[in-house]
Amino acid sequence: MDARRLARNAIYDDGAITHSDIPSVTQAKYELLSDDGNLNFEYDTAKFSDIAGFARLKTWLSERKAFFTGDAQVAHMPAPKGVLLLGVQGCGKSLAAKAVAGAWQAPLLRLDFGSLYNKYYGETEKNLRDVLKTAEVMSPCVLWLDEIEKGIVSGGDDSGPAKRVLATLLTWMAEKKAPVFLVATANDITALPPELVRKGRFDEIFFVDLPTEEVRFAIFDIHLKRQKQSPELFDFARLVDISEGFSGAEIEQSVISAYYSAHAQGVSFSQELLMNELRKTRPLSIVMSEQIASLRHWAQDRTVPCD
Repeated sequence: MDARRLARNAIYDDGAITHSDIPSVTQAKYELLSDDGNLNFEYDTAKFSDIAGFARLKTWLSERKAFFTGDAQVAHMPAPKGVLLLGVQGCGKSLAAKAVAGAWQAPLLRLDFGSLYNKYYGETEKNLRDVLKTAEVMSPCVLWLDEIEKGIVSGGDDSGPAKRVLATLLTWMAEKKAPVFLVATANDITALPPELVRKGRFDEIFFVDLPTEEVRFAIFDIHLKRQKQSPELFDFARLVDISEGFSGAEIEQSVISAYYSAHAQGVSFSQELLMNELRKTRPLSIVMSEQIASLRHWAQDRTVPCD
């Protein structure tokens, strides 16, 4: 019945089913398969050209794309399993997850851990099994587990649903055959159980650090162009210098705030307005310097830098 309705809608638009109908029909199919609210189909998947930095991650993904899509005819090589993206908040972990799907031209599904939990015994694990089964039906795809530490661990004394969810997920990760690539993002890896992050569960653990000078330069260039500004009118060296310690999200917000300020004052967007917004901002690397320093120290010899 659903298939007939999709076909009728495709014909209704222009009187025929053509190649141009494939994207809209495919999107409608994904919406039908994930209509229980636990699994969300992400329509907008970023391209790697839309994100600055991540040089090592980009190379890593490009080397494995053919093995995920099946273009590499090597029988003894397994398909890539997934990656865990750990890092400082606001530095692009979620954007990188979207970019994986965009780079591999695969649908991106986001698992909402909060909607999985149910007060009735066994229903939480059933919801997770249904989600994973749906992901396999929609494969090849990318399954994004956003802020995984909030869904796997619900408290140190919890011995119920959280542990059963973890057991269900680990079993599926070990036994799955379908090309479902996991991208898990986390802000606090110490909250994750060791059996989830050991080598073999994920292919690699990448650390997303604060952007370097070169990356901040690219971030300013991207966001100024999004605000219809000409980059050549700005002194990037000064912007990069004053934004040391800023995350990508904080730089983006500074550009947006400067645009609001220009509109409110009835003046043109300028270098001085942007620098004023940067000076007024106290980045997370200063507000929570101890926690971020500890995270960066932990990741130094345990993870692979994204850049």
